[in-house]
Amino acid sequence: MTSIQVGFWVVALLVVLAVAFDFMNGFHDAANSIATVVSTGVLKPHQAVVFASAFNFIALFIFQLKVAATIGKGIVVPGVVDHHVVFGALIGAIAWNVITWWYGIPSSSSHALIGGIVGAVMAKTGAGALIGAGIWKTVLFIFVSPALGFALGSLLTLIVAWLFRSSSPLRVDNWFRRLQLVSAGLYSLGHGGNDAQKTIGIIWMLLIAAGYAGASDKLPPLWTIWACYIAIALGTMFGGWRIVKTMGQRITKLKPVGGFCAETGGALTPFIATGLGVRVSTTHTITGAIVGVGSTRRASAVRWGVAGNIVWAWIFTIPASAFIAAVFYWVGLTLL
Repeated sequence: MTSIQVGFWVVALLVVLAVAFDFMNGFHDAANSIATVVSTGVLKPHQAVVFASAFNFIALFIFQLKVAATIGKGIVVPGVVDHHVVFGALIGAIAWNVITWWYGIPSSSSHALIGGIVGAVMAKTGAGALIGAGIWKTVLFIFVSPALGFALGSLLTLIVAWLFRSSSPLRVDNWFRRLQLVSAGLYSLGHGGNDAQKTIGIIWMLLIAAGYAGASDKLPPLWTIWACYIAIALGTMFGGWRIVKTMGQRITKLKPVGGFCAETGGALTPFIATGLGVRVSTTHTITGAIVGVGSTRRASAVRWGVAGNIVWAWIFTIPASAFIAAVFYWVGLTLL
């Protein structure tokens, strides 16, 4: 077998691993899209996952690939990434997703992947190969995302309460059972548009490193786009029910009006971020929005202990996935 053939099969294996990560991303993050609409009883679980996965896929036709470019070219100095780095990054991200899913913790798949890239690159060459601006832009939004979600969720709740102050609770409930379908659809669009692109970006990074794509290419190969959007939609369809329970019931109790405000507030942030090419955590955004909605009723309506555990998981996501990725970078040197 020639070196070209070996290179091809290694790249093919890593592409399959990347698509598996994308599927796990949808599975892990399904709670972001469906937890509120399921917990309020607007849709049954099997209806909600099909609904969310459809909008995840439709995002392919709406958003430009700015986030994919940020991941593919904006984090690591060109020429540093090789198949060992990609292997370590993917294993680090997948491992952290499995750990947090097992414990029902809504962590960010996006930051797990970025942490994986950082850890594998540092294991190879040290921090000098990292592009600080791209990483700090992502790190900044670890804090900006939940803050924006909190602010928008709270503001929308107050606006809705004022607009419907003269309406009966039954009428409000009926209205927002319908409107929550709109907000859930918008949120799923934002999730698909932002999250599928990070896997497109890492496959693009791999193809450039292996010589199957050019560093000056404006767009990744078309097949990578279709494969990643299909994978994240299928992952969402299967749903990570452990995290759905945490998001929809354990943080605070939601009614349809609260679900609408949380989803709408959560949807606005990834829409803005995707347009700017910023990798934003949909998990952080919707969690902040749910807490914001709950806190407008009263502070005790939010289970702050649960929210605190989630925040600690966010803090540990990048360093934990980076550590795992660094270990598997060295493992990959032997296996690949």
